[in-house]
Amino acid sequence: MSHAPTSVKVLKEQGVVEIVWPTEQPVRFPFHFLRCHCPCASCVNEVTGEVMLTPEAVPLDIIANGAELCGNYAMRIGWSDRHDTGIYTWNNLHRLAGLLDRR
Repeated sequence: MSHAPTSVKVLKEQGVVEIVWPTEQPVRFPFHFLRCHCPCASCVNEVTGEVMLTPEAVPLDIIANGAELCGNYAMRIGWSDRHDTGIYTWNNLHRLAGLLDRR
């Protein structure tokens, strides 16, 4: 299980959410990338795990309006497309950071 980050910042000017975990370098997640990987039940089928949200459905100029912590295990992001139901766990964000490295 991933530890809670030491810092979470929504950097609107750069179009990223920056997360710093203990003993790790900061990870900068582009807004569009994070929105495309929303884990909520509207975007991912809860039974099959099939991703139902397509990147084409997400505006390229999407903005994270803010983020709030959900306990010590996750954060929720409010997006400019009015979507705000995705809870991004620290474990999932670590996995997504690995995908960023392969881009």
